[in-house]
Amino acid sequence: MFIPAPFSVEDNATIADFLKYNSFGLLVSIIDGRPFATPLPFYYLENTQHLECHLAKANPQWKSITEQEILITIQGAHDYISPTWYENKGVPTWNYQMLHLYGKATVITDEQRLAKMVGTLSQKYEAGRQVSESEKWDGKYNEKMLKAIVGLDIEITEIQCKFKLSQNKSETDQTRVIAELKNANSPRLAKEMEKQRNAN
Repeated sequence: MFIPAPFSVEDNATIADFLKYNSFGLLVSIIDGRPFATPLPFYYLENTQHLECHLAKANPQWKSITEQEILITIQGAHDYISPTWYENKGVPTWNYQMLHLYGKATVITDEQRLAKMVGTLSQKYEAGRQVSESEKWDGKYNEKMLKAIVGLDIEITEIQCKFKLSQNKSETDQTRVIAELKNANSPRLAKEMEKQRNAN
């Protein structure tokens, strides 16, 4: 990924925080000489440089994945930026957060390990739901379900992180862009811009 210096993110804590709240992405590998992508939720094992995920056993991607380098792309907040929002009008652009993770995958078929993997991922998102005790999911998977999937343990070998959040613009321009994004109902990107500006 092309990353101009102002937009490069190398702080491990920032990247880990990004992965915590943006865990849905694309798993990309090569099948028969062509790129093949599967949209998946990932679980980041902090301080280990590993990701976990699972996919349907019917999906052909897992069959050759251990033989190659893979790419995972994860997108964060993003939106259009109008040139009219700057003091000196420039060109239309797009602000965004993007993470590319390169790595090597190990296929997991052991049912106990699979149950733990999918359980951990499910619990992460079930924990955020406000439901009554009777509506809570019991977190159990039967043998038939587990036989229909395979897990992937992905060792991250390279991280490329890019936050293009108007860092190359003046403070006045950044303030105006944040305000316009809030007016345009894009509060998530506005919040990320404020966080980035306050960190510098």
